[in-house]
Amino acid sequence: MEPLSLDEATARGLDYWFDPERATHAIDFFQGWLRHSAGRFAGQPFTLLPWQAAMIAELFGWVRVSDGTRRYRVAYISTGKKQGKSTLLAGIGLYLLVADGENGAEIYGAACDREQASVVYREAANMVRASPQLSRVLEVVDSRRTIAYRRQASFYRVLSADAHRAEGLNIHGLLFDELHAQRDRRLWDALRYGGAARAQPLIVSITTAGFDRNSICYEQYSYAKQVQADWKFDPTFFSLVYEPDAEDDWTAPETWPKANPSWGVTIDPTDFAAEVREAQANVRKQASFQRYRLNTWTQANTRWLSPDAWATAALPPPAPLDGRECWIGLDLAYSADTTAAVAVFPSPDGSLDVLPRFYLPSDGMAEREKRDGMPYSQWVAEGYVVLTPGETTDYDFVRRDIEAMTKRYRIRRIAIDPWQAIQLGNQLQGMGLDVYKYPQGYRGFNSPCRQLETLLANGKLRHGGNPVLASHAGNVTIRQNAEGMIRPLKPSDNNNARVDGIIALLQALGAWSAEEQKPQKPLPQIHVL
Repeated sequence: MEPLSLDEATARGLDYWFDPERATHAIDFFQGWLRHSAGRFAGQPFTLLPWQAAMIAELFGWVRVSDGTRRYRVAYISTGKKQGKSTLLAGIGLYLLVADGENGAEIYGAACDREQASVVYREAANMVRASPQLSRVLEVVDSRRTIAYRRQASFYRVLSADAHRAEGLNIHGLLFDELHAQRDRRLWDALRYGGAARAQPLIVSITTAGFDRNSICYEQYSYAKQVQADWKFDPTFFSLVYEPDAEDDWTAPETWPKANPSWGVTIDPTDFAAEVREAQANVRKQASFQRYRLNTWTQANTRWLSPDAWATAALPPPAPLDGRECWIGLDLAYSADTTAAVAVFPSPDGSLDVLPRFYLPSDGMAEREKRDGMPYSQWVAEGYVVLTPGETTDYDFVRRDIEAMTKRYRIRRIAIDPWQAIQLGNQLQGMGLDVYKYPQGYRGFNSPCRQLETLLANGKLRHGGNPVLASHAGNVTIRQNAEGMIRPLKPSDNNNARVDGIIALLQALGAWSAEEQKPQKPLPQIHVL
């Protein structure tokens, strides 16, 4: 919507007009204290960039014809990372606190947790301390994460972790940092109408793209796109989304500035190009890169391991494995699926050899091959899969194989999924083996997932080219939670795809890493006098 004077808006029967004095006042106010953010960007005092000045003018310059209050009541601002979003959000909070003329204004900072919300608070507090004008009227109380404007009985405060239970908040301004990281919509819903009694409340969320399309962030993003397409859809909703077009090639240099309006200032083009090359070499990093750096919504789970990197690691051990230490991961079939036992043999040079073993029940082999599209009969003939009699895998075969391994290798620990593994676990413990019930979910898999990525990227993994394990590596997808932790999954578009070998490999890696990180017992000290 083009800027309109009051007379033009009135003549056209519109409810809103653009006040250039308010826009200039807001820009000057921001520039006056944001320059105290020296050191944020290459040691230079912060200066409003063109896109930021235009945003502030738009957000605060438009007013209602009827009563002169602010036009916009909700704002959704989305860019790639490292655009100075936290600084901008802190500035908005201080503007609402000081410049709106609102008595008893309550400004709140919210995020996925109180610590994340404190990022914006600390930025605002630093501005106050560094500004002679602001420090004369505002009091920073770090112990309560509060900035008080006592003259107006107003404050800016960070919300606690249980803020979704809060009642009675009279919100003039609400600042949501990184809305994509909200675990659910309870906090948003609890606070959304907390400013109903105010004359011109404002909710501002600043975020990068996410992946959860059932989230409050995606709901706001979709709404913002509708407003961008036609401002009449909701004239009170401010939408600013910097992202590539759907048809853009994410590897093309001309695409990159579209999601990064601070291009060339906070974003170094040379460094960005290097990040693109790194992402091209890693399937999982592509999704993270596109989300965080190109502000593009991705799927919740993404194909994980690069086929080229996996094929490069199809090497045999440089020397026989006999007598070496190993850690074993067991992923037991719930029904007629694949059971996997994968051993890892770490070397002093940081490389790792992988020895997998797979088991399937013999009954229903033809149906299973047709269902999964896998050459199980061929793999059985070549010795990659062990058939056990019956309709379900006989774990006695697994136990006997591990018992045979104890005579050939030094088994340090066996990591086992506790589900359906009680009997086999007890049997292995009865053999004198250390059996570890491996934690499932993000907590158990985040670290070994990243370790496997590193091993592949550095050419430190050797898996011998086992075709079953290669198949599972090609199937496995990855899911990332709001905290950035990852875990493996079956692909959502193919429930028959098998990933058991990779699960077992990750459990073995996790067991090895956990044991390696234990503090060494101190040697006894003997002093002879």
